[in-house]
Amino acid sequence: MNALNFAAFQWIAAGPRPTPWVLGLAIALALWGSWLCGAIVIAALWRHRAERAYLCIVAALAGATSAIAHAIALSLDMPRPFVLALSPAYIEHGGRGSLPSTHAAVMFMVALAFLLRPRLRALGLPLLALAAATGWARIYVGVHFPLDIIAGLLLAGVIAAALALVQWCVHLALPRTGGASGGKDAAGSLWRPS
Repeated sequence: MNALNFAAFQWIAAGPRPTPWVLGLAIALALWGSWLCGAIVIAALWRHRAERAYLCIVAALAGATSAIAHAIALSLDMPRPFVLALSPAYIEHGGRGSLPSTHAAVMFMVALAFLLRPRLRALGLPLLALAAATGWARIYVGVHFPLDIIAGLLLAGVIAAALALVQWCVHLALPRTGGASGGKDAAGSLWRPS
């Protein structure tokens, strides 16, 4: 597995002589991709009033995902590519453990959580593309291996699947009420897909 991970890194990473415009794009994505993801979540909070409670849960899960990813990375303490002198680090970064990528875990979890809600799906696909592009960029600039990004995606998938399971269980457990709400009760609307 390590040989494949190292080979994939060598194929994707900038190495010692990067193409300047690709490096510039990768640095921008590596540094600002997560901020753009956060801005999209804030815009969704403003634009989708009916989804605000759900989006607050997604934001809380993003924080939990970050904490879990950091804890796993700390316990595994897998070295980063630049620490192993496989590539220069083109952005400043500490040498702490890299597996899983916290950026990938959080960004993919947010994207998957958006894809779970019909009103938010139009933003979910761009968020998914942004997470993938940021993952590529963080490999390109030498701070992550491909396996770090894949592990982040897997962690995100587990957390998003847990969110989907909770939504499904609550949807089954809460009775629907008729009347002016169109068959949705206030408590259930948080968990039921919109």
